[in-house]
Amino acid sequence: MKLTGQCLCGAVKYQCSAEPVISGNCHCKDCQRASGSAYAPTFFVPEDAISIQGEVKYFEIAGGSGKKARRGFCPQCGSQLFGKPEAMPGLIAVRAGTLDDSSQYHPQVDIFVSRAAPWDYIPPSATTFPEMPPNPTV
Repeated sequence: MKLTGQCLCGAVKYQCSAEPVISGNCHCKDCQRASGSAYAPTFFVPEDAISIQGEVKYFEIAGGSGKKARRGFCPQCGSQLFGKPEAMPGLIAVRAGTLDDSSQYHPQVDIFVSRAAPWDYIPPSATTFPEMPPNPTV
């Protein structure tokens, strides 16, 4: 499988040859604010399996695990593309909405559902965690 994607303006592009290690929708308040939506659809791949072209700026926050997390975005258009959580060393998070082919995204879990927006719909069949799962790579 080859995953490709880009930011809104095309200044940052990426290619990944690895299958996602884990994928899911994060409903924490930080992801709601960063995405401007009910959750952030994200998949994680080995950092050494992704090639990024273009400049990415990173903003550091305290993640849901209590460890630092860095959110990567395009400095031209502001699209959020990547995340680098200290809690998951060696992995990089990729925002599913940046994929060229969004049908390649298959969420496996929904996390931080205790913080989900009241108007958000989470299917009853979804595997959910009220907060961060004990093992983030489930």
